[in-house]
Amino acid sequence: MANHTLDITKEHCPMTFVKTKLKLAQIAKGDVLEVLLTEGEPLENVPRSAKEQGFEVLGVEHVKDNIHKVTIKK
Repeated sequence: MANHTLDITKEHCPMTFVKTKLKLAQIAKGDVLEVLLTEGEPLENVPRSAKEQGFEVLGVEHVKDNIHKVTIKK
């Protein structure tokens, strides 16, 4: 279960991961963040960048239309 949610569906790269990283910096180690984003660059870049930064990507799930949810554990 996620402790935090971040909606970046209105953002464009590179701000999508910048906002995700800022939110991850604010939460406690072990907490889970759900990130809502659009398909395309955000869906490709946010999970990859999170892994590169040492975070655990728990899942990527299609929510509706072109919106997806990426679950990241700090």
